[in-house]
Amino acid sequence: MTGEMAVSPEGIRKKRADNPKMRERDLARTLGISEAELIAAHCGVSATRIEPRVPEFLNGMEAVGSVMALTRNESAVHEKIGVYENASASERNAIVLGKDIDLRIFPKQWAHAFAVEKRVEDTTRHSLQFFDEAGDAVHKVHLRPESNFEAYRALVDKLISPNQEPGITVQPISTDGKAEEADGSVSEVLRERWSKMQDVHQFVGILRTLNLTRRQAVHLVGEEFAWPLDGVSVPVMFERAAEQETPIMCFVGNRGCIQIHSGPVANVKPLGPWLNVMDPTFHLHLRLDHLMELWAVRKPVKEGHVTSLEAYDANGRMVIQFFGKRHEGQDELADWRTLMEDLPRIARSSAA
Repeated sequence: MTGEMAVSPEGIRKKRADNPKMRERDLARTLGISEAELIAAHCGVSATRIEPRVPEFLNGMEAVGSVMALTRNESAVHEKIGVYENASASERNAIVLGKDIDLRIFPKQWAHAFAVEKRVEDTTRHSLQFFDEAGDAVHKVHLRPESNFEAYRALVDKLISPNQEPGITVQPISTDGKAEEADGSVSEVLRERWSKMQDVHQFVGILRTLNLTRRQAVHLVGEEFAWPLDGVSVPVMFERAAEQETPIMCFVGNRGCIQIHSGPVANVKPLGPWLNVMDPTFHLHLRLDHLMELWAVRKPVKEGHVTSLEAYDANGRMVIQFFGKRHEGQDELADWRTLMEDLPRIARSSAA
């Protein structure tokens, strides 16, 4: 919402009290507000407003020890248990390269932040929650029993805002909506530049120069570099990766953060429209019914090429992306390449 709040902080807190078991995201939706507005209504009660200063947040997190990091979008929730290690930050970008927690952060999108207490039965759970200007969550940190609570409190005290009044005003962020088909005249230029890539990170620059979205690019580039996959390909990929013990990289992101899992997957559990991974340090919850287009994408690198599985929603937005686990300068795993090439394909016209 913008301007005057349609629901007062008192009204929001009453709804929360009346629905103690409903998830915050779901409760906010029923109230017609953002999740950040729901949390902000509890400032001075069970939430403390903090400043979303990403460098200071990252500098203080390693001392907190083992936590659960959560990054999500509308269709996928990515959770990793570990320590915030090897972090660095600038005004435009920040990165965490820990053994378990691996993040790419875009600090300008972090507009609101809170330290939150939630009473569950006879325990109090603590978290740090970060939101963009629209009030959508970009990243959360949940403390675990083994976390260093004193270091957490010190970090909250360092970031605490002088404004602890309940409530916030959020601003909508313009989105492109459903991706339009790009002018096919750029396809030859796209293929030429794509074929000359030596690093996957050059891809973003190609898209920017040609004013293309990722989805437009995979539609235009041709079968040599991208081919559409059948809708069953994500669960099939997980099943085969688990059976073959093929380590993967799983990327889930939003406008403010991308979170990455690198390693094997084992405990894969479908449940209704959800595909769930419930491994010791990696949890994934993915809405398969939100995946409208699946593509296998091949990008040249100095060592040869790397292959990814990319899933897009009905608006042409990337939901989730997978690679075989590799380090910079290494060739792609042969097992992953074979797995990807064997996934069921569909005719290109069916993916238009």
